[in-house]
Amino acid sequence: MPFLGFACCIGVSSIYFNQPLLLEMAKTFHVTPAHTGFVAVATQIGYALGLFLLVPLGDVVERRGLMMRMFAAVSLALFSVAFVPNVDLLIAASVLVGLFASVTHVALPIAPSLVSHEKRGRAIGIVMTGLLLGILLARTFAGWVSDVSRWQVVFITAGCINALFVPLVWKVMPRLEPAAPVRYGEALRSLWTLFRTQPLLRESSFIGALAFASFSTFWTTMVFLLDRHYGLGPGVAGSFGVLGATGALIAPVAGKLADRRGSRYVIAIGLSILASSYIVLWFFGYHMAGLIVGVILIDVGAQMTQIANQTRIFGIDPGARSRLNTVYMVIYFAGAAMGSALSTIAWVHFEWHGVCALALVFISCAALVHLLSPHTPVAQAHLERRDTVLEA
Repeated sequence: MPFLGFACCIGVSSIYFNQPLLLEMAKTFHVTPAHTGFVAVATQIGYALGLFLLVPLGDVVERRGLMMRMFAAVSLALFSVAFVPNVDLLIAASVLVGLFASVTHVALPIAPSLVSHEKRGRAIGIVMTGLLLGILLARTFAGWVSDVSRWQVVFITAGCINALFVPLVWKVMPRLEPAAPVRYGEALRSLWTLFRTQPLLRESSFIGALAFASFSTFWTTMVFLLDRHYGLGPGVAGSFGVLGATGALIAPVAGKLADRRGSRYVIAIGLSILASSYIVLWFFGYHMAGLIVGVILIDVGAQMTQIANQTRIFGIDPGARSRLNTVYMVIYFAGAAMGSALSTIAWVHFEWHGVCALALVFISCAALVHLLSPHTPVAQAHLERRDTVLEA
């Protein structure tokens, strides 16, 4: 289980290195920060494509070999980012990084298969701790390396780490055949069937996408706030990932809470914390103490929401966990791409007030989906009364 968390950490970190480096990239290629903001968007789009096209292979082929090939591919993509001559090729290479970094979600669905149903939330919490640390500490690593060297060194180093991970997967992991193998074409066609026939999957996906859109809104534009208001560089921007990483400690707690009290309860708490984080950032984001508190709250809220969502979707059909995760994560990272794209526009026109307002709109929409769900206690009571009447 810890090794799966490590694999998720290495895989997912590749798509977040660019966020604290957007200003440095803009200076290198002589373009505006709004232009390099699309590097972050391209990476998220590539990740969504990888989730749709590659992650379903976890229900089709042996997973250890699949993970090795994807780690090798993401290594080559990271090297290409370091050596591109212009911003257009940088954006194209970033799509490839995101595409193959989806190896994270080949590893993640393995976790709930290793434990009983009653411990599913705890298992996901353990592995998600590694994933969340990868998301947050990637920014710290990228920021400080670029402060002492060029931003390209970040991607060269990351490419070497991913390349070393190929033999490590071979040495540590056993062969992992799919639980109920299907043909690749059937796996892809079944994605729409799962989305259409599973209301809980749709609800979780939309809530996750909107919550992650709010998360990406902050992390994409924070480097602009630190530069404009504080005069601080990418190293400090990346250091905020350490603060956010303290929130990763909530992951196992959230998983246990989902096992005991139910996922809906944890989602409600997570969305409430996310909303409070942006209220803090809106009014106190121009003060360092307010910014620090806001960062911690954002990560705690986002992580609680994510773990609760994945705990319940992995319980739908154990034989289709890779495909369930594909549907969920494609929509989830489409939300991230939307948040990154709209946040750069909000920053250009309204700066920090626009960014915080946009994030609160995303969270409000997620809360609305949550409240209107047919799985609420009120809705369940209504359905039970209806069934009683029909039976009578």
